[in-house]
Amino acid sequence: MHNLGRTRSANRRDHLLVTPDTFVRTVLPGLQGGMAIVHVSPAAGAAFTQYTAELEPAGTLGPTPAQRFVYVLSGAVDLATGASFNSLAAADYAYVPAGLAHTITAQAPTRLAVIEKIYQPLPDVSAPPLLVASEARIASAPLMGDIGLQVRSLLPGQPAFDFAVNTMTYQPGAALSMVEIHVMEHGLLMLEGGGIYRLGDQWYQVTAGDFIWMAPFCPQWFGALGKQPAKYLIYKDWNRHPLG
Repeated sequence: MHNLGRTRSANRRDHLLVTPDTFVRTVLPGLQGGMAIVHVSPAAGAAFTQYTAELEPAGTLGPTPAQRFVYVLSGAVDLATGASFNSLAAADYAYVPAGLAHTITAQAPTRLAVIEKIYQPLPDVSAPPLLVASEARIASAPLMGDIGLQVRSLLPGQPAFDFAVNTMTYQPGAALSMVEIHVMEHGLLMLEGGGIYRLGDQWYQVTAGDFIWMAPFCPQWFGALGKQPAKYLIYKDWNRHPLG
């Protein structure tokens, strides 16, 4: 049935909600055996690009001039560099520094969350090295003492890293303790469950598969609804002065 122009997606000055019914798949240079759903990019005002790569068996991502973070949503990939080889399954992830030649090849039908950002170096601080890890091996911590809201920090907080990626898991009924307004921008992919998101002065129902971009200083708040936990993967810029 035709949806008659209805969608939960929204595009506002300081935020973007993109729901699966509005996803458009596209090709990217070098991406072979697959397609990309570009959720946000500098064309929308973001300082980074985030997309979902959908790869067929033996499909590969193309090269990038930026640093790259890859989180396996489903399936499995092989990550190869000149000095290392790693296989990543669902909920495994990798940080690939800018300039490191690498290939990412799907072992099976695979979906990847991909974040790319031009690296901002700091004087006298070396750029981070390749990092490969599994979310399951990262200890979770309650946010502001709330055991119903658990955070896993997937990247180290060291100054070498100019962005952070976390997963946040809310038990049913758990919510952020405050409306946040801050200098960091976010890219957020809902992984499980759902709830209500306040973005700016708007309120949205969100569910697994939705993507949200939040500009700096966008008022934001989330509360989990339903009978299962809500979980999302969230990016933020980090460890750099606002003047650049």
